[in-house]
Amino acid sequence: MEEFLEVVKNERLGRIKEKEPLANHTTWRIGGPADVLIEPDSIDHLVRLMELIQKWEIPWRVIGRGSNLLVNDGGLEGVVLKLGKGLDHLEVNGDIVHVGGGYPLVKLATSLSRQGLSGLEFAGGIPGSVGGAVFMNAGAHGSDISKILIEARVLFPDGRLEWIKTEDMDFSYRTSRLQKEKGICVEAVFQLVQGNKEDITASMQANKDYRRETQPWKHPTCGSVFRNPLPNYAGQLIEELGLKGHQIGGAQISPVHANFIVNVENAKATDVMNLIEHVQKTIKEKHNIDIETEVEMIGRPKYNQ
Repeated sequence: MEEFLEVVKNERLGRIKEKEPLANHTTWRIGGPADVLIEPDSIDHLVRLMELIQKWEIPWRVIGRGSNLLVNDGGLEGVVLKLGKGLDHLEVNGDIVHVGGGYPLVKLATSLSRQGLSGLEFAGGIPGSVGGAVFMNAGAHGSDISKILIEARVLFPDGRLEWIKTEDMDFSYRTSRLQKEKGICVEAVFQLVQGNKEDITASMQANKDYRRETQPWKHPTCGSVFRNPLPNYAGQLIEELGLKGHQIGGAQISPVHANFIVNVENAKATDVMNLIEHVQKTIKEKHNIDIETEVEMIGRPKYNQ
């Protein structure tokens, strides 16, 4: 790791933080330290970082704004690559939008609505980045990323940097090809539709208001925890079992929306995991339904100094 860091520093490939608490980089405000966190300054620097990571065979993973992510209390071994400044470019040409993977999704939706561009109103309250949204095929209000994506530029672990068309992304409910191949979405091109600015803004505001009224935002949360086991809905199943408000440690099933777990009292990752397991076990016993998490759980149980 020392040789790797020396090269990264000498080549000025990004901002480096060692032993950085990932609670500072997740919307749940939970997570132990990363051995090393690097925020690359550009796509070229990210490609170079991946080359060095492979050369020294260092464990790695990428994060954006840290939503839909539960980092264990022991943190992460190796290198965490954070897509943010440096991969947050934006170019709008008519109804075609070219945007970096580190660009905040809410900020993008707001900006485009003000320009009279329709298609991203559903994302007005989704707290992730563009790259994460493509990775997860993020969606709400009957739409998702697959409906507007033309192509994504993806960095694969072997160093390949490719443009992939939507039809080749294997999109389905909250999944994409990138989850199977550990691909990093570094850029995306979206097709939107010119419309009435006032109508688009009003529609997005209505979506935001609905989320604000029906979802918890007073405490840190990751977004929806469980995938809907269609035709059932996770939140409805959990609520019907009387689990709203159930708390383990500092983690609580939200009294506002049962598919959200909130950090009400300095929750540990183990608190959240225990709560998730309790929900899964209860639903299995009562309904014989295996309910899967939408949130990704990663990291070490305990941190060794």
